[in-house]
Amino acid sequence: MKKELLKGNVAFAEAAIRAGCEAYFGYPITPQTEALEHMSKRMPELGRTFIQAESEVAAINMVYGAACAGIQTMTSSSSPGVSLMMEGLSYIAGSEVPVVIVDIMRGGPGLGNIAPAQGDYNQMVKGGGHGDYRIIVLAPATIQELIDLTYEAFGLADKYRTIVAVLADGSLGQMMEPAVLPEMRPVRPVDKRPAWALTGAKGRDSHFITSIYLEPLDEEKFNQKLLETEAKIEANEVRYKELLLDDAEIAIVAFGTAGRVAQTAVKIARENGIKVGLLRPISLYPFPTDRIRRLADQVDGMLVTEMNSGQMVEDVRLAVEGRLPVSFYGRMGGVIPMPEEILDEVRKLKASITEKV
Repeated sequence: MKKELLKGNVAFAEAAIRAGCEAYFGYPITPQTEALEHMSKRMPELGRTFIQAESEVAAINMVYGAACAGIQTMTSSSSPGVSLMMEGLSYIAGSEVPVVIVDIMRGGPGLGNIAPAQGDYNQMVKGGGHGDYRIIVLAPATIQELIDLTYEAFGLADKYRTIVAVLADGSLGQMMEPAVLPEMRPVRPVDKRPAWALTGAKGRDSHFITSIYLEPLDEEKFNQKLLETEAKIEANEVRYKELLLDDAEIAIVAFGTAGRVAQTAVKIARENGIKVGLLRPISLYPFPTDRIRRLADQVDGMLVTEMNSGQMVEDVRLAVEGRLPVSFYGRMGGVIPMPEEILDEVRKLKASITEKV
């Protein structure tokens, strides 16, 4: 298949279409509006549903309704818009219906700006909405990964009856790279929708989807069911990429665009004789805890770099369990760290480890 020069927002929108997305509901917000624009053209062309809702709150509840009918559905937004969707996402999680959401992060908190950031890690990875639930969160670092993970997200959502979030940032949404689009899957016919879906009860017992359990023991039982699903996800869906970790003395841990920048920092460090490697988590939930725990037995220290004030670093420190120093370097407000900045932090960490020895 030929590579095409694709803009990130257009790329993930087209990937969703090719994955079989039947309905898209959204509201424009920079820096992901091109996705909405692409969907507004392509979905009607293919006889599928596109609705620009009056708000993000309306959009996520439209997604909820469509998902209850067994329709493969999605939305996309950026940080403040996703914040408005959190109540709806909690209802969706509490109803066990599969949904895909793409979050193209921007600077914050508040209205912030339209520059790329990674401040939504806690909002998406830790649940965001109320209650005990987790969602699958996938973090691409290239346009090709953005395409592939969006395409795969629909299958994962169906498999586990859960929400799958693709968590990228404004730079990935706006940049252009050569990439390959996947094949077009047909839209799932009504008679192939899941057995639990609300497709009409003629000739069968009616189905019932709800997120309300008034009896505490019933709610606890449902939460235990969610925990069982999460255990399956944690056992089967951990994803990460490694670079030059075999002989590394220092490991950088970074995701998404920060991980991409860190990859360049690793190459420069190696050219300067510093044994540095990179672990780039792709699944932020389930988090590669076991791999980081094993890596802690191999390296002398870890540097976590993020485009925020320090969010994933907490999960890295939990995995390391205090067995070695874990330092942090972050840029905030939409500022992307440069490879030289990360390399400076590697040198500082290495020096501090040497002093202690």
